[in-house]
Amino acid sequence: MAEIATIARPYAEALFKACGQDAAGAAAWLDAVAAVAADAQLQQFADSPKVTPQQVFDLIAGVLKSPLPTAGQNFLRTVIDNGRLAALPEIAAQFRALKNARQGTSDATVYSAFAIEPAALAELSTALEKRFGRQLNLQVELQPELIGGIRVVVGDEVLDTSVKARLEQMKVALTA
Repeated sequence: MAEIATIARPYAEALFKACGQDAAGAAAWLDAVAAVAADAQLQQFADSPKVTPQQVFDLIAGVLKSPLPTAGQNFLRTVIDNGRLAALPEIAAQFRALKNARQGTSDATVYSAFAIEPAALAELSTALEKRFGRQLNLQVELQPELIGGIRVVVGDEVLDTSVKARLEQMKVALTA
């Protein structure tokens, strides 16, 4: 994966410098484009020697829910022309990291066995921000296999208070 990260870094940094103070706007369209570019069938279509870069661009632009701004169109054309479509998800991840570093925030994913009410999510956000010592952009994903509790991932840090993790700890303790 280091190769993809190495390829993606200059694109993410160039886009970050070019967008200036509109990093949030650029992140929105970049995430949408990256989600489309991650599709395996699109990758296969783009890799075909019979397909032109314009056809790939038109397909991606046609799938997006909202039209790309001029900067987004230019960026996407550059990525396609240079054969770096497969690196777009990594470009988006590195761009988000640069944007978060500027804002002093971090992305956090909360895995929960059940849906979390907005009021409870606000309380959880406050507690997690104290725990991790920085402002967090929370995203909630459901994982019923956790049985109960939550698992929080912030960068390379993990806070696991799920029932599944506790059962695993008990299993290890009992079999040791």
